[in-house]
Amino acid sequence: MGINVDLLKRACEVAGAPGFEHRVRDLVLNEIEGLVDEVSVDNMGNVVAIKRGKSSKKLMSAAHMDEIGFMVTHITNEGFLKFHTLGGFDPKTLTAQRVIIHGKKDVIGVMGAKPIHVMTTEERNKVPKIGDYFIDLGMKKEEVEKLISVGDPITRERSLVEMGDCVNSKSLDNRVAVFILIEALKRLKGKNIPYDFYAVFTVQEEVGIRGAQVATLAINPDFGICIDTTIAFDTPGSSSHEKITSLGKGTAIKIMDSRTICDSRMVRFMKEVADQNGIKWQPEILTGGGTDTMGLQQFTAGGSIAGAISIPTRHIHQVIEMCNKDDIEHSINLLIKCVEKVGDFDWSH
Repeated sequence: MGINVDLLKRACEVAGAPGFEHRVRDLVLNEIEGLVDEVSVDNMGNVVAIKRGKSSKKLMSAAHMDEIGFMVTHITNEGFLKFHTLGGFDPKTLTAQRVIIHGKKDVIGVMGAKPIHVMTTEERNKVPKIGDYFIDLGMKKEEVEKLISVGDPITRERSLVEMGDCVNSKSLDNRVAVFILIEALKRLKGKNIPYDFYAVFTVQEEVGIRGAQVATLAINPDFGICIDTTIAFDTPGSSSHEKITSLGKGTAIKIMDSRTICDSRMVRFMKEVADQNGIKWQPEILTGGGTDTMGLQQFTAGGSIAGAISIPTRHIHQVIEMCNKDDIEHSINLLIKCVEKVGDFDWSH
């Protein structure tokens, strides 16, 4: 069974910088209509979709809707934009990129910097900084100010393409997880599940796991499963111990990241479910970077039994993020089976 590339494409290409996820939220609400028993949107903008189970125990899954982006901080006298980052960027990846400024209407811009031809030797050899860049709209200041204001969000402009066994796009972090959670709800429709399943599409993960924290406080789950991307450094120049994960070797079961040590019971549960259902998986230990797993685990009284399903991703936090289609399918299947089997496992310490 192949994945629904059309839905994934629409999810990746829609704009949703942290704090400005409304277009993604609209897509989610449209796609999950009729799939769950209750849907609500909280004050921060998290979408909370509930599929009722046989027991009132709660399993919460979180997939963040936001993507790394920027915010307009200044319009120069010449009509160029200066900006602040929303999320973590490697500055060298910004060179010569198209972006979209979401003002009174969407406006295309390009990232610019000092031309290499007029750089000193010292300037050529130094690592670029975010402050070295500006956005060129091809307009004078008077025209820019009719459309753009300080505080407007900016996202990257790039479409999804299929490449061999993979998909390549901006914002696979974390729209591939949004896609996986939607697909899981579609395939669970009409099925009985043991516990109430809270499928939560969160906001502002890229700037501090903010949406997941408030949603977890409200839901107070017994169990938590985050869905997010992880690094696949399976490319030239990497040693075997540096890869984190590899494309094509299945979904990844998180053991830890920089913000969370996953509950060993949840890790064991996921491994057993995967093995029993022929789901290809690989372990993930991510020493740098955190996910909504932290919010799921820590922002409930007494903590929840939490872990994460991670999707191996090359070129993460760039406009050319890449995931393997089979890995995505294995991730969907693992989430579904975890929802179905969570009531069968011995969760005692």
